[in-house]
Amino acid sequence: MSYATVADVRKVVDDDLLTQLTDDAGDGTVDEGLVTDQLGMASVEIDGYLGSRYPLPLSTTPPILAKLCVDIVLFNLYSRRGGPPEHWQKRYDNAVRFLERVAEGKITLGAGDPDGNADGNTPRMEGPERVFSRDKLRGY
Repeated sequence: MSYATVADVRKVVDDDLLTQLTDDAGDGTVDEGLVTDQLGMASVEIDGYLGSRYPLPLSTTPPILAKLCVDIVLFNLYSRRGGPPEHWQKRYDNAVRFLERVAEGKITLGAGDPDGNADGNTPRMEGPERVFSRDKLRGY
């Protein structure tokens, strides 16, 4: 399952650029099959980060994942043509950094987060096992 569609990619870049990045046959058209394949590969990359925190596949898709998926796809398409411009490199780096922070539990996926914690303000308690408890102190 892809987190974005070819239409999502087309919202970010025009068909002329998409043709330049995908037209391996030289027929002057967008290779939608290649874009679809790249969307699948980007979604697998995203799942690599999310899988450490969430059960996959996600039951609902948070909207931020479509944006991240498109950024990764365009970075990968540019990489096929000699490398991305600096702003696409930054967008890819930001997407990966965001996914790393989600995997670490430092930020959430926002609206639609599978943990149900869109704002990240739910407290979490972690720490070592208690040294003294009612059961351990029973009889004193």
